[in-house]
Amino acid sequence: MATLLRKIGLIRLHDRDTEDPKHHHQGSLKGTKGNQKNNNMKHCNTSNETNNILSTPEIKARRFDVSGKDKPAVKPDKPSKDAKEKQQTGGGKASSGSVMPPPAANRQHCTQVRTRRLMKELQEIRRLGDSFITVELADDNLFDWNVKLHQVDKDSALWQDMKETNTEYILLNVTFPDNFPFSPPFMRVLTPRLENGYVLDGGAICMELLTPRGWSSAYTVEAVMRQFAASLVKGQVRMASCHSDIGFFTSHVA
Repeated sequence: MATLLRKIGLIRLHDRDTEDPKHHHQGSLKGTKGNQKNNNMKHCNTSNETNNILSTPEIKARRFDVSGKDKPAVKPDKPSKDAKEKQQTGGGKASSGSVMPPPAANRQHCTQVRTRRLMKELQEIRRLGDSFITVELADDNLFDWNVKLHQVDKDSALWQDMKETNTEYILLNVTFPDNFPFSPPFMRVLTPRLENGYVLDGGAICMELLTPRGWSSAYTVEAVMRQFAASLVKGQVRMASCHSDIGFFTSHVA
């Protein structure tokens, strides 16, 4: 009996060893395919979840921002020559026609600077009491002076004319602009009527010193008047009445 059981066991072992390997391989393949299917299903589920997450508005906006940063910025088109010319011509006219006045604070500051400067100069002239010039305010206006020039070069023909006509001084009007002392004053001769030199018809004075190019804020009124007196001699200025009388007398003698 024992021997029979041993034989049966050996037969079974032999049958197991002699099984078809294909059958065993197919079984393993089935198990592998099943595992692959499960893995594929898991991958599909994961990809679907990822797509759902990426489809949210916040993620889309971020992806759009990142993609926008990678793109090069588009440069604006340069204006053509015609556009530039229109801006220079038409635009310039418009801007010049609509010039805005200076702010009130700036005007107030300029007025304060001008007032302090003229008050200082007026006090200095009156303190010295020089016989060279005297100053009177026109209608009590600090910015409008009547200046009397009492002295010129005594060797000049103009001084002789003043002596002959008993003319004690040359009266000038001096007005100061808003931005004085950074701009020159305006001067003209009131009396007597002068000819030749740097004095024009109507009494206007032509001097480089009184132009924006030749002016300096360091010049005082007294210094300007001394320069004017020197220019009268240099330009051989004469009093109109005396000069005409001398010419009339000479023509009749001839």
